[in-house]
Amino acid sequence: MSNQKLEVFTDYVCPWCYLGDSRIKKIKKRFKIDIQLIHFPLHPETPTEGKTLLELFGSTQDDIDQKNERMKVLMINEGLSYNDRTHTYNSRLAQEIGAWAQSIDNKTSIHDNFFEAYFVQGLNVGLESVILDVVSKSGLDPKEAKKVIKNRLFMKNIDEDWKKSRNYGVTGVPTYVYQKQSMVGAQPFENLVEFLNHFGVSKR
Repeated sequence: MSNQKLEVFTDYVCPWCYLGDSRIKKIKKRFKIDIQLIHFPLHPETPTEGKTLLELFGSTQDDIDQKNERMKVLMINEGLSYNDRTHTYNSRLAQEIGAWAQSIDNKTSIHDNFFEAYFVQGLNVGLESVILDVVSKSGLDPKEAKKVIKNRLFMKNIDEDWKKSRNYGVTGVPTYVYQKQSMVGAQPFENLVEFLNHFGVSKR
């Protein structure tokens, strides 16, 4: 393992995080660096049933349609699937399960599968049934995941991530932090490369 660590603050219901995650995969291939995902509370007040984007942004349907169209172009250019969003959902339990999955396998596919469930399938990732389907798709045991949810076994882990977000002063995601220096937003791949080159991070 490298002693060089890039902290990535992210949330499963953030489209820019979905986009940025694709670029981080490319960073892993180019640099000898450990990536640590830090879960961020994007819309923690969202009810279990979700909230419409109209409510979230306080805008018009035309504005939502334009946002979706712009995002779709960016996703296509990145080689990602994306369907129009209508709602945002509460990602807290999904984050706890994501942390559980990563404790079992640091290379777990569960993060990709949560992004896909929300941005491609339009599913409510705040629902236990959806979360357990994602767990199964990721090759993990849904019975164990159900225990994790019922007993909130990884609640403290996400509490710590949220606390770190506050301590670092992170207010938007994705945010990338390396040696106490940060970059915010779904930065182009070239910007991320330049950021790490500045610190002399070793290449593969």
